[in-house]
Amino acid sequence: MDSKPAVILTGASKGLGLATLEILLKAGVSVTAMSRSETPELTALASTYPGVLNISKGDVSVDSDNKAAVDVTMQAFGRLDALILNAGTLSPLGTTASLAGKLDEYKSLFDVNFFGLVSMITHALPYLKERESKEDAETISGRIVLVSSGAATGGVAGWGPYSASKAALNSLCRTLGNEEPSIMTVAVRPGVVDTDMQSAIRSIGAQHMTEKDHARFTGLHAEGKLVKPADAGAVLAGLAMKGEKTWSGEFVSWDATDMDPYRSL
Repeated sequence: MDSKPAVILTGASKGLGLATLEILLKAGVSVTAMSRSETPELTALASTYPGVLNISKGDVSVDSDNKAAVDVTMQAFGRLDALILNAGTLSPLGTTASLAGKLDEYKSLFDVNFFGLVSMITHALPYLKERESKEDAETISGRIVLVSSGAATGGVAGWGPYSASKAALNSLCRTLGNEEPSIMTVAVRPGVVDTDMQSAIRSIGAQHMTEKDHARFTGLHAEGKLVKPADAGAVLAGLAMKGEKTWSGEFVSWDATDMDPYRSL
């Protein structure tokens, strides 16, 4: 068994996932990066960290792809210490009324944002629990970090599918917090991160959102107030490596002062 901790990170090819990946690798963590596409940035990291970074091409909405990511992690590293489940989609946008006849698109979003998480977690749990202590109930065997959103508790017009999926994610987090005492499971609001998702909101969001909501997001970009991926990614990485039992089942914000201990590895 490798002495270094091993993590599976989904949605690792760009944006928040890529920034989190770089932080983990620089800290000496072994990572299986799961992504549908292999970007030049991801390929470059694989060359820089041979034997430390595995790229598992796959779609989180496909159960067999999630199993393959777990299998390759165990084959390569002999252990699994944490999951950072970051992959997600905002599409379809649209009011509930406008989504008539588009139920398949609604379901597809849930396959990525929610059922994909359930799939990965069920395959990973046996390995995350391998270091479970029967004598000490407070000992953490593994950690699961779920990338949530402020939308989980909001109701932005036009974001119904996305908001509902993140609310379901938070519910899953609370359930796992009760079901798996040796696993620290936490849902994280990463803030309004400067990623492709925000670009999409600025370019097409006006067609589906209220003018006020759309102006809030475009304003954050114009004022340079979007969260840097590396800043939110640091908290994801920190929680995955050293998150304490007290956070299990909780929904936390990346910029809360309670997260300060997790901003570096």
